[in-house]
Amino acid sequence: MADNPPDYPLADRLALTTPAQVKAIGHPLRTTILQLLHERAATVTELAAALERPKSTVAHHVEVLARNGLLRVVRTRKVRAIEERSYGRTARMFHVAAEPSPAGEEMPRDFNDFEVAARESAPAFEQGRLWGFIRHARLSEDQASRFWDRMAELVDEFDRMPRSGETVYGFAVGVYPTDHPTLPTAE
Repeated sequence: MADNPPDYPLADRLALTTPAQVKAIGHPLRTTILQLLHERAATVTELAAALERPKSTVAHHVEVLARNGLLRVVRTRKVRAIEERSYGRTARMFHVAAEPSPAGEEMPRDFNDFEVAARESAPAFEQGRLWGFIRHARLSEDQASRFWDRMAELVDEFDRMPRSGETVYGFAVGVYPTDHPTLPTAE
């Protein structure tokens, strides 16, 4: 296992600039495939076994991710006269570029990382194993942006950690505007 996963070269960041890319990353099974490939490259057969899903289902989702530039073949080998492909991510981190597309297509907004994190973290909460914080602060947009850049560095550090434990941990982070109440200006 790589000390600095995954076990193949990839870009640090990739901006998702098309609605098709955003839609591709928004499906829960495809998100899980991308997470598995943070550890190492894998074949469709390996992914299907890990996901406990039919190879045909996994192959379809891998094809969608590859067609949209989120996965690529990183290795091949001959297995009984058939070329077996190992797939890897194209970047450690994907981020949605907020700019409107040239064709005027709207970016899909049908996924929320925090909904996924809430669903995944429920069993840990019930077992008393959830570590979490939520804080609110009145900030300028520039301050929030700088803070987010620091959080992205932490995400990158988490992504590069050696895969050596027995438990898969989730890590959710976000900065978002709210309608949380604020105190009036002190007199």
